[in-house]
Amino acid sequence: MGKTDWKAKAKALKKKLRSLTEGSDTPPGPVKKAKPVSPLAPASFPALPTIAGVEFAAVEAGVRYLDRKDVMLVRLAPGTAMAGVFTRSTTRSACVRDCQAKLALKVTDGSGAAIVVNSGNSNAFTGRGGDEAVAAVTSGVAAALGIPATRVFSSSTGVIGEPLPHHRITAKIPELAAHLREDAIEMAALAMMTTDTFPKGAAATVQGEGGTIHIAGIAKGSGMIAPDMATMLVYIFTDARISAANLQKMLSRNVDATFNSITVDSDTSTSDTLLIAATGRSPAAEVKGPVAKAFETALHGVMRDLALQVVRDGEGATKLVEVRVTGAASNTDAAKAAFAIANSPLVKTAIAGQDPNWGRIVAAIGKSGAEADRDRLSIRFGDILVAANGWRNPDYKEVDGAAYMQKPELLIHVDMGLGTGKRSVWTCDLTSRYIEINADYRS
Repeated sequence: MGKTDWKAKAKALKKKLRSLTEGSDTPPGPVKKAKPVSPLAPASFPALPTIAGVEFAAVEAGVRYLDRKDVMLVRLAPGTAMAGVFTRSTTRSACVRDCQAKLALKVTDGSGAAIVVNSGNSNAFTGRGGDEAVAAVTSGVAAALGIPATRVFSSSTGVIGEPLPHHRITAKIPELAAHLREDAIEMAALAMMTTDTFPKGAAATVQGEGGTIHIAGIAKGSGMIAPDMATMLVYIFTDARISAANLQKMLSRNVDATFNSITVDSDTSTSDTLLIAATGRSPAAEVKGPVAKAFETALHGVMRDLALQVVRDGEGATKLVEVRVTGAASNTDAAKAAFAIANSPLVKTAIAGQDPNWGRIVAAIGKSGAEADRDRLSIRFGDILVAANGWRNPDYKEVDGAAYMQKPELLIHVDMGLGTGKRSVWTCDLTSRYIEINADYRS
């Protein structure tokens, strides 16, 4: 029997095992294998500040995989203000729709809140059963924590189209509630991971009037990453005193230049969620005036840091690439050109092969729909002028471009020469590892 036959037989046996165990209390999937950590990963998980009024817990529920934490719970203090942005996918998950409905409700009783997240199953395209699963999980958390079910927000990430075995999650709610603590944010970040190779965290502090304001955030995301907010699961916590309305305004203003400026594979998820919670427990006065500007700047920094960590962990990635477009006829045209380059399989595979194939960049611009003039375009790799005035720069040397492409972090700078429009987006290379991960994702 050939190698291909053996692989096909192994996959068939795995599917049969899942079908036999579906609906039982036995997790259907295999032990999650250790995977290589992205070469672009930070040296370690950052030291995030404790946010007063926020507690975390994580457990092994066996939603899909054995021997790994896959459900996390966050308890938020009474009076916490909430805001969020979500995927605009028309096939968005039951969790996303539920979160959107709950954020639209007016909160008048100062009650607490909670966030519950599972990995391994996205509970997307699961019909009425998906809505029932969300209701079961959120009402179970509400009962355990003594808060209204309308203040429990849930997220699910993983395989699309499979019923969520929510009984495995609800069975673990008492354990989650019993182990909540302020210093377990890294554990929560680990429990959200699917194809991620490292947990993602970022933080900032702001000096407010009368005290310090802290911000800490965690994220998951590696594949199915493309703009349409939020391109992943992200949870940001702050002890700032700020209204939900102002929090939402700041979040919405900063999403375009951060989470909506990254792409790994041009595929937007059904489950993308970004929630931010402000507990109001900082000794600082309410965020307003100059402090509000400083707070928003710090929030932007945390959002951008988390967004770039997702690109660094792009499935199979070995390069982090900024595509910077300037001189476009408009910001809209700049975005069209930048994303055409960043999403081009030909550009991304050339980068993976460390090939300075700038002709592929020209082709991507040409198909983007952005206004362009061949004789005004210029292309740079970092500080190296590669092409200008409609043709290759006479002083450009291929050996210089090839040497530049060996760096782990790259800048592709295109100036359109037409106006003042600009946009920067971030992407990664496309390697054979991406195909391996996604060809075998459900096995």
